[in-house]
Amino acid sequence: MNDILPKEIDYWHFIESALRELANSYGYAEIRTPILEKTKLFQRSIGEITDIVSKEMYTFDDRDGTSLTMRPEGTAAVVRAGIENGLFYNQIQRLWYLGPFFRHERPQRGRYRQFFQFGLEAVGIAGPEIEVEQILFNARLWQRLGIANKVTLQINSLGSLEARNKYRDILVEYFSEYEAELDEDSKSRLHRNPLRILDSKNPAMQELIEAAPDLLEYLDDASLEKFERLKELLTAAGIEFEINSRLVRGLDYYSETVFEWVTEELGAQGTVSAGGRYDSLIKQLGGQASPAVGFAMGLERIIELLKTSELASSLQKSLDGYFIMVGAEAQKHGLLLAEQIRTEIPGLSLVCNVQGGSFKNQFKKADKSGARIALILGDDELNSSSITVKYLRENKQETVKQDNIIKLLSI
Repeated sequence: MNDILPKEIDYWHFIESALRELANSYGYAEIRTPILEKTKLFQRSIGEITDIVSKEMYTFDDRDGTSLTMRPEGTAAVVRAGIENGLFYNQIQRLWYLGPFFRHERPQRGRYRQFFQFGLEAVGIAGPEIEVEQILFNARLWQRLGIANKVTLQINSLGSLEARNKYRDILVEYFSEYEAELDEDSKSRLHRNPLRILDSKNPAMQELIEAAPDLLEYLDDASLEKFERLKELLTAAGIEFEINSRLVRGLDYYSETVFEWVTEELGAQGTVSAGGRYDSLIKQLGGQASPAVGFAMGLERIIELLKTSELASSLQKSLDGYFIMVGAEAQKHGLLLAEQIRTEIPGLSLVCNVQGGSFKNQFKKADKSGARIALILGDDELNSSSITVKYLRENKQETVKQDNIIKLLSI
């Protein structure tokens, strides 16, 4: 788990602001769910034999013996909240969330055990148009962040439950022939969830996975028709994509369309946003059957990409002003003047030197602060009701009446 330090926070503020603005522009409303949920929620939704549930969740018993888990992902919690609060019954809902999530993973670049995700969930809409809208949301965000040239869209269809069960049997037959070549994770998945073998990142397994039967060849007609419509809409929208028939996602609740935005800039952690359709999940968790689709994106990975964009330098905010006040009387008067400046110019960032010291010492601190200007108030300025403005990044200085300082700083 990591700290987010002041030198990083401007990136976070920029991305969070962009996400909130975009979510609002697409008509999505914010939902906030607890960090702790009952463990069985994730066992039922994500799948007990997934890596998340079997290896990565932070789970413990509450004082009354109830098993609780720190949320490892957002969709299950949103669905639980929607069912309990009657949000999904014969309704269309567009919801977004943003917050911390927790998985006990091996830390790598852009991957932490406490990580932040933003996600959209759309409930009550069956057609591929809503999937395309969410993909367009992602594309618009990449443009805004200046990283559109660093990410690629991959899509696939998992088909209906019936088609997937048929394909499952074919995969079991195929991988069983090569069981001796499977790694331990793949062997454990072979008869329980063979589709997850396709999601293996083990380099030694890739040749075997590439030669496996292709899921798209076993799609049912309805799923194939929806997938073709999805491709048609993406093409019409000018969204480039790759079809990745090995894309299955690591969560059991997905069906039909799945998609990922991936990058080659972050090493092994190449997925920056991922999602798909999960039409059976709401009924599975006790609600009325309803179509649903959503995605989640990891903010840490997006920030790593953002740091390499042309926008990066402009996001590092510098201090506007540093107020040098020499003497007790100057400090008393200066603090009040600083408050007036903050009232009149709300967006201005101004630090007051309130710890005293010589002019030379305070000026060194002003220069080190990175501020654009230094405001200087000493005995001479007090006697003449003026203030000296020193432009720290230029060879320029001027003295103005205190009554005119607001006008000068507003320019």
